[in-house]
Amino acid sequence: MPPLSTLRLRLLVVSLLTVSFLGALDHTIVSTSLATIAGELGALEHMGWVVVGYTLASTVLLPVLGKLGDVVGPRAVFLTSLVVFLLASFACGFAQTMPWLIGARVLQGMSSAGLQLMSQTIIAQVTSPRERPKYMAVIGAAFPIAILVGPVVGGLITDFWGWQWVFWVNIPVGVAALALALVAVPRIAPGALRRFDIAGAVSFTTALVALVLAVSWVADPALRTATVVAFAAALIAFAAFLLAELRAEEPIVPLRFFADRTIAVGTALSAIIGVGLFSITAYLPTYVQMAYQATATVSGLVPIATVFGMLLSNLASGFLASRSGHYRVYPIVGTALGAAGLIVMALLPVGLPLWAPMAVMFVVGIGTGAFMSLIVTVVQSAAPRSATGTLTATVNIVRQVGATVTTAVIGGVVGFGVAALLPPALDATVLTPQLVQASDPALQIEVAGIYHDVFAPVFAALAVAYAIGFVIALLMPRGRLADEHDPIASVESVTA
Repeated sequence: MPPLSTLRLRLLVVSLLTVSFLGALDHTIVSTSLATIAGELGALEHMGWVVVGYTLASTVLLPVLGKLGDVVGPRAVFLTSLVVFLLASFACGFAQTMPWLIGARVLQGMSSAGLQLMSQTIIAQVTSPRERPKYMAVIGAAFPIAILVGPVVGGLITDFWGWQWVFWVNIPVGVAALALALVAVPRIAPGALRRFDIAGAVSFTTALVALVLAVSWVADPALRTATVVAFAAALIAFAAFLLAELRAEEPIVPLRFFADRTIAVGTALSAIIGVGLFSITAYLPTYVQMAYQATATVSGLVPIATVFGMLLSNLASGFLASRSGHYRVYPIVGTALGAAGLIVMALLPVGLPLWAPMAVMFVVGIGTGAFMSLIVTVVQSAAPRSATGTLTATVNIVRQVGATVTTAVIGGVVGFGVAALLPPALDATVLTPQLVQASDPALQIEVAGIYHDVFAPVFAALAVAYAIGFVIALLMPRGRLADEHDPIASVESVTA
């Protein structure tokens, strides 16, 4: 199969970007409608699982879907995932009970993993290593754009149309993307059919579910025993997973490929993104509200500045890497900017104008975006075509696991730290930004100092993570993305 024509490639990118955006948007658009959903369905105590179920399902299915993409072909997995995603969105909107909604969200998360992963895999299969970064950057822009617009769009839809349309809005856009995908996505020949790694898939899923439950429960003293049991189950399951991968004929995470330094370094850098930035963005508004006495609306400017910087540098690094073919400099500079920015955040005194933390986190976003999508293309260029989906999944899974675990750890540190430092007159369980802002100036200054003292070590620790990433980036072998297009095999040619 020859390289795709310019028109078909553009249609393909539009289709992949659309469905990637839908998948990413469903991570963020639901946040502003959660309270309404929980109230109407009468299940406030299970509200968090609307988000957790989606995220957990999309994470645990990544290695399985990556291997399926290599075995049956990425087109089949992509189209099936899109159809399931649309059906799940339809079911979410008709949910009458919280278990119904959570079940539909789990199904939606599973299909979202296929959309995100196969979009990256298909681009890797139909482009040369040299032209791949710019297209991957465009598709990768779906995530930061979804972070920027998701909560606002979700709030508007909930207020004017009802929360059901938060899910139903996917259907007309998704159907149009499906029609385009049927035309634009090429039929890529699958790999040889071999025995599927069932033991690896089951042990990995068990380990990740147990780990997510453990880090979710760790801050609750009433669940201390359950937390220990979950951590022990996760440890045992991860050990079983490693053993299964070493023995499997076709492992879902082929450990042998990590002998390649480019793949090993690229995967580690992907984990740094999850640990170093994705984990802290959820807590930035709280920090700004308490430490800078900002309103909820204004506090959103800091994460918006972060994501906007990420979006700009993600696109710029992708297009520059495609033009020159060189990629090593971007993770080196990016990790250095991330480390420097987070150190400044740790040292930044409270009471400064809000533009100060906005500017600093914009720099952190610039640094992260410089290699956020690029590192995926670098790993893909070092991988054999028969393992493109598998290794693309591995790069994504370490990022998501790093973000999930670190987010839970930061939540525990902030919760316990603030509670321990608050004066006896203040109850941490009922402390709100509105309560603090209505208090006398002396108390406002005291609370601001407490939040700064708690968050400063967190920012410093994340800066250390980026500094480790800087050292890892220096180990990246020097290289240049190939100019030539490696023709992909079509189903028809293989059959012939």
